[in-house]
Amino acid sequence: MNKILIVDDEPNIVMSLEYTFKKNNFEVFIARDGQEALDILNNQLPDVIILDVMMPMVDGFATLEQIKKDERLQHCKVIFLSAKNKEKDIEKGLSLGANLYVVKPFSLKKLVEQVQNLIQ
Repeated sequence: MNKILIVDDEPNIVMSLEYTFKKNNFEVFIARDGQEALDILNNQLPDVIILDVMMPMVDGFATLEQIKKDERLQHCKVIFLSAKNKEKDIEKGLSLGANLYVVKPFSLKKLVEQVQNLIQ
């Protein structure tokens, strides 16, 4: 079973993503900010991390920088899911090593397809 870590401080987004990915046979882990995500990553090695940019404590960009420093997480695919839709934000996310940058609002169906394509 594939594992996915959803990192977002917006409860409605977390709930819909969690429901959708569980329905698609993923084991789902939830973090509400970057620090919580890094704590979870000490014990779990997900296949995919969906990461919001704007979060309290540690933002998505700083979280990804930490993820990229961890040898154990090199296999993880990272998708930014953000309302920040300026070209410079998208370029920054991809230059930090994200595999995809998806702008909110987004299609759940398309996001599931993108995740499945990344892990195949």
